[in-house]
Amino acid sequence: MKKFVFLAVNLLLVSAYSVACTNFIVGKKASVNGSVICTYNADDYGMFIGLAHFPAGTHSKGEMRQVYDWDTNVYHGQIPEAPVTYNVIGNINEYQVTIGETTYGGREEMVDSTGILDYGSLIYIALQRSRTAREAIQVMTTLADTYGYNSEGETFTICDPNEAWIMEMMGCGAGSKDVVWVAQRIPDDAICAHANQSRIGKFNMKDKKNVLYSKNVISYARKQGWFTGKDADFSWKMTYAKPDFSGRRFCDARVWAFFNHFTDGFERYLPWAEGKDPNAEDMPLWIIPKHKLSVQDIQMAMRDHYEGTPLATDTLDMGGGIWQMPYRPTPLTFTVDGKKYFNERPVSTQQTAFSYVSEMRSWLPREIGGVLWFGNDDGNMIAYTPVYCGNTVQPECYNTQGADAVNFSFKNAFWVCNWVSNMVYPRYNQLFPELKAVRDSLESSYFAQQAEVEAKAKALYASDKPAALKLLNDYSNVKAQQMLDRWNQLAVYLIVKYNDMAEKPTKNGVFLRTKTGLGAKVKRTGYPEAFAKKLVKTTGTKFEVPEEK
Repeated sequence: MKKFVFLAVNLLLVSAYSVACTNFIVGKKASVNGSVICTYNADDYGMFIGLAHFPAGTHSKGEMRQVYDWDTNVYHGQIPEAPVTYNVIGNINEYQVTIGETTYGGREEMVDSTGILDYGSLIYIALQRSRTAREAIQVMTTLADTYGYNSEGETFTICDPNEAWIMEMMGCGAGSKDVVWVAQRIPDDAICAHANQSRIGKFNMKDKKNVLYSKNVISYARKQGWFTGKDADFSWKMTYAKPDFSGRRFCDARVWAFFNHFTDGFERYLPWAEGKDPNAEDMPLWIIPKHKLSVQDIQMAMRDHYEGTPLATDTLDMGGGIWQMPYRPTPLTFTVDGKKYFNERPVSTQQTAFSYVSEMRSWLPREIGGVLWFGNDDGNMIAYTPVYCGNTVQPECYNTQGADAVNFSFKNAFWVCNWVSNMVYPRYNQLFPELKAVRDSLESSYFAQQAEVEAKAKALYASDKPAALKLLNDYSNVKAQQMLDRWNQLAVYLIVKYNDMAEKPTKNGVFLRTKTGLGAKVKRTGYPEAFAKKLVKTTGTKFEVPEEK
């Protein structure tokens, strides 16, 4: 069996991997147009969530904010409200500050179960209180140090139109109301990624401009007996969240795939991503890409299944089924006859609740410069629609009354997109080209219209700012609703065309009929040739039709 098919391993899995996300980061000099770009796949089975919105506001002294856990909705407590809060739509605010995350877990004893702030609450509170990435880091660390951090180890992406940062944070144990953390600025000409495995290793404590950290970042580890070396040799991840097989194969492998797209010779680090060689060379925190990247490049990276690499999931093995879906069921590990085996975990995955690519541009008025390209399902299965950072009204499809995790709605993007993707998954090679054509056509139209729409908004901005922001908000919502309408049409089209594992003939998207008005004769496609050969090889002569004598 090839090495990317199921292998027997002894795995140490932590609970954090059930909430498994992916973030990519692009510095402004590494992008085609000079924008800072960052992404987030929010991956969790059973998660239902739309496009968040927190309106700007002013708050009186003594006003308190109640804090509910973002994952569980459990009440944690309250903190004083800030005098002024900013508009937030999704994970971007009106100053184009964008914050994403991936959970890596780390040492379980470091979780402060008495803390008020969990990672999700911390993100959205910081977005409401920050005008730059650096300010967001200060807000997040100060709040966590004051009120306690009630989450596992977390890696945060924190960006604005000028700077991109990666920050890692952990609590200091139950009742501590204290945290350890370190943040590093990503060079402007570099790209970075994290995917549920701690990424920051050694860091330059003398570089005050580009490295920030808590005063106890090393002393806490010394106190616990986890580190005894020189400060210069301290590695965050090797101390607080040392990578094991699962952290490398299921998590860092996604980072490897991202870097591998945009640099040559990165197969050098494949043994690290494969996770089996304890002496494998670790990947760098960031790389300089071989060419500048566009938003479209990053959207495609969010749709990756390790295609063209030894980890590819779109190859001809039993796990992909007849039509070779590049997705696999979870849990990621399974046991057969007492031995453990695993599935690959690519960037694009069926349990994504929402996905975005954030574009932050410093040369435009702030509410025009920030665009959150957003979708409510697996990034491979959705068209990312534009949401401007000054928007104050969500489209109905991303904020649907009555729709939730157990209530379907044809008006809701999450449910309609999942309806379509769950038709496509088991018959991937047969149905996905239809979805891709619609997806790519919609996205191409958004990019084609972007400059004109923004030019109109910019012309209005100086004389009538509210009208400019309304223009962008209306445009965003129209595009989202049009996407939903097109996806509902796609769902019906797929059901009709591919009913009963056959295929009804079409011409230019219209179903053909006979001269008498009936549906044209269906095509029975049978097995794809490659699968048929593998089936015969597996079953031998069992199903061979005997020759007639």
